[in-house]
Amino acid sequence: MNTEEKSLPLLGDDFPELNVQTTQGMMKLPDAFKDKWFILFSHPSDFTPVCTTEFVSFQKNYEKFKKLNCELIGLSVDQVFSHIKWIEWIKENLDVGIEFPIIADTGAVASSLGIIHPGKGTTTVRSVFIVDNNGKIRTILHYPQEMGRNIEEILRIVEGLQTGDKNKVAMPANWPENEIVSDEVIIPPIPTMDAIKERNKQRESGEISGYDWWFCHKKL
Repeated sequence: MNTEEKSLPLLGDDFPELNVQTTQGMMKLPDAFKDKWFILFSHPSDFTPVCTTEFVSFQKNYEKFKKLNCELIGLSVDQVFSHIKWIEWIKENLDVGIEFPIIADTGAVASSLGIIHPGKGTTTVRSVFIVDNNGKIRTILHYPQEMGRNIEEILRIVEGLQTGDKNKVAMPANWPENEIVSDEVIIPPIPTMDAIKERNKQRESGEISGYDWWFCHKKL
């Protein structure tokens, strides 16, 4: 009996190298999106109502993702012919042209990412992997079959992560409109006595705002 546990990707890991067949030809991930962020999102299957609403919403927000230097790629355990026919159906019936690629999977890719729905054969979970421009996995989300994804939230996560990276800050709940700090961002605390003294001086002078040395915030 083989007791070796398969290692599944975690936050902070490099996105695994995968050669995938898509509706736009063969692609190698993450190299195909070199120097870009990308979102790989899986859906249970083609020709399903919830998945169709998600694909339309992803497409309608595609330009917003691209403005964040972020690409999209879908995945389900379906043949490429099924994906193409579904794309045609969406265009003919909903007048939306799906521009991003969709991975045609036999189950191997989904298994390597740990997104096969338990007890439902080869059906994939509604999963989202947000990968940065260095190929690092920054966010993993999982949704049940019955719940469609909030595309605006996925956009918010990408923008928030990029803002945090650029400015060395953290995002409060519901950013950019938090109930306590409004549209400001959190300044991470630095755990040294000298840094605490300097932080308190900055608060007292009004250079930054905050409730205590460990809870400070500022406008960007």
